[in-house]
Amino acid sequence: MQRHLLKSKIHRVTLTQADLNYEGSITIDEDLIEAADMLEYEKVSIVNNNNGERFETYVIKGKRGSGIIGLNGAAARKGQVGDILIIISYGTYNSDELINHKPIKVFVDENNKIKDIS
Repeated sequence: MQRHLLKSKIHRVTLTQADLNYEGSITIDEDLIEAADMLEYEKVSIVNNNNGERFETYVIKGKRGSGIIGLNGAAARKGQVGDILIIISYGTYNSDELINHKPIKVFVDENNKIKDIS
C-alpha cells in the first residue's frame, strides 16, 4: 500500500511580496527550499494563517539568503504582504519507507531566516 504523508514544511514564514502579473507559483528563498528538501517546480500546499486560505501551487527558487516568500499570478490574491504562511510538501511512501519516515520541519524567524530544523 502507498500512503501520502507530510514530507516537509516551512513553518510560519512571512509573505514578503505578492505579484499578480507574474506567471504563477510561490517564490521561496533557496536556503529554505534546500532546508525543506523541496525542489523547484515541486507541487506544494500553502496555508495562510491570517485568512484561512489553503491552495496548491509550485515552487520557484528565490534569491538565496533574501528571505523572499512571494505569491505570484492568481495565488497573489490569496494573501497580503505580512501574512503568515505554512508551505507543505508531501511524499508517497510504501510500508517499508514508513518505518523510518520523519518529516522535515523548518522553523524561521521574523525575517524568514532559519532558526531551527527538526
